[in-house]
Amino acid sequence: MIKQLFARYTWCFSTSKREIYLTFDDGPIPEVTEFVLNQLKKFNATATFFCIGENIQKHPTIFKEIIAHGHSVGNHTFHHLNGWKTSTEEYIDNVIKTELLMRKNEKITRLFRPPYGKIKRSQASILLKKNYKIIMWSIISADFDKKTSKEQCVENVIKKVKNGSVIVFHDSIKARDNLYHTLPIVLENLTNKGYKFKGID
Repeated sequence: MIKQLFARYTWCFSTSKREIYLTFDDGPIPEVTEFVLNQLKKFNATATFFCIGENIQKHPTIFKEIIAHGHSVGNHTFHHLNGWKTSTEEYIDNVIKTELLMRKNEKITRLFRPPYGKIKRSQASILLKKNYKIIMWSIISADFDKKTSKEQCVENVIKKVKNGSVIVFHDSIKARDNLYHTLPIVLENLTNKGYKFKGID
């Protein structure tokens, strides 16, 4: 029902091919993002990184490294704002601030993911008019949740995946322990099942 109400958002991709879309929120972060990049390289996997502007500002070299590896990037606001608790004007300004920073770092993107998945209709309407694609997800690993075990994170992905799935991980300090355990297993398991990992255009 939620997907029907918000049909203008992208939740997954319709395809008969064994293709899936790994996404990573909240970076770039030293060590954690670099770990992700190394794991993706091992499996010849392409992904999409939804970056926080403040982190791009702090770690521009890592941001450029993501791009150099051939991955897609998206906007995740400058301060990781909860849209439900933020005025529309402030929210859009925060997105634009990140957009300008990305341009400064020689990357233009029209991909956007709202932090926490929380965005007002007024905010979404403006972003859609600005030709942003609002990317949600069909599978969330829950790697950020300290109450979720490493084993459960793996199960959350592997048991639910299907063609065109959009999967959420986090290249953040909070998610690090679960991510370090889960990502290599997921990449190996799904590669062995014949899936290809693609970035979102």
